[in-house]
Amino acid sequence: MKRRICLVAYNVRSLWNVGSFFRTGDAFNVEKIYLTGYTGQPPRKEITKTALGAEEFVAWEHADDPLDVVKKLKKEGWSIVPLELTDDAIDLKTFKAPEKICLIVGHELSGVPQDIIAIADQVIKIPMLGKKESLNVAVAAGIALHYLRTT
Repeated sequence: MKRRICLVAYNVRSLWNVGSFFRTGDAFNVEKIYLTGYTGQPPRKEITKTALGAEEFVAWEHADDPLDVVKKLKKEGWSIVPLELTDDAIDLKTFKAPEKICLIVGHELSGVPQDIIAIADQVIKIPMLGKKESLNVAVAAGIALHYLRTT
């Protein structure tokens, strides 16, 4: 069975990052992108410039409250997996991905909200080898989506 993947983005301010979610989502066959909080949404020229039109054929939906979306997806059998730095986060390269996964990325500085972390099935992180603790949110999502699609 082919793994099913959806992406939830919470309070991502940069429209170029949003465009990148669409283009990367297309590359890795993401079923749907949920743009939550104040995350920008199409139509916007900045999104289109980065997405190169992928926002026209990758399914998406906007919701103000990410927790409502995540609770609905959890009820539908999606494994809820934020990409976040927490004490119990699992290294991406050792994570055993389920067949139906909802990857969640958050605000570039404050991350994924605690109420979502609290109901997550697992939290994953990307191991960092340099001095910085994190990556740009679109880059991090791309790395995680590649791993989820190819493992």
